[in-house]
Amino acid sequence: MKNINYLKKIRFHLLVILVLLLNISCLNSQALFQENIKDWFIKGDANWNFSNNELIGKIKNGAGFVMTQQKYKDFILELEFKPDSTINSGIFIRCKNNDISPTDCYEVNIWDLHPNQDYRTGAIVMKSIPLAMVQTIDKWNTYKIKNEKDHIQVWVNGILTADIRDKVLTEGYIGLQATGTGEIRFRNVKIKTLKMD
Repeated sequence: MKNINYLKKIRFHLLVILVLLLNISCLNSQALFQENIKDWFIKGDANWNFSNNELIGKIKNGAGFVMTQQKYKDFILELEFKPDSTINSGIFIRCKNNDISPTDCYEVNIWDLHPNQDYRTGAIVMKSIPLAMVQTIDKWNTYKIKNEKDHIQVWVNGILTADIRDKVLTEGYIGLQATGTGEIRFRNVKIKTLKMD
């Protein structure tokens, strides 16, 4: 009987430690692009709105994006996205200015049917072709983007699609894109800043 009580106490203490560790991890991450929060802005031709905690970008022609008001340096960005078959979208990180550009930002693309497949979903445009071809059209997918000093890694649905070292851009704004024609949905956009020495 003493052994059973002892094991129960150990399990309880382990559970408390696990909960504390999870809470610490959550405290280090921050939600981005939330409804009714003024830490981001809209620019361009796309129509952006919220429905069921999803940020939806719709566009008929042109280009548009949403972007953070704050710059970020070393971080892990995780989000879910659902593109239709016609949209040209992407995630822009470490943007120099509050605008999107594949030369002044790292553009992590969302466009399975890109005419140049070197720039399809999972690519870092003009920096890295996808290491794997992941199909993402008309379903929810995950992106994980890790920036650690000059090392950038990208995963789509848990599959590594880009792994580069590049010192051109060290910090900047984060943007989400809707260009051309179609619809893109984002949800659960979270960033965890990394403390670097």
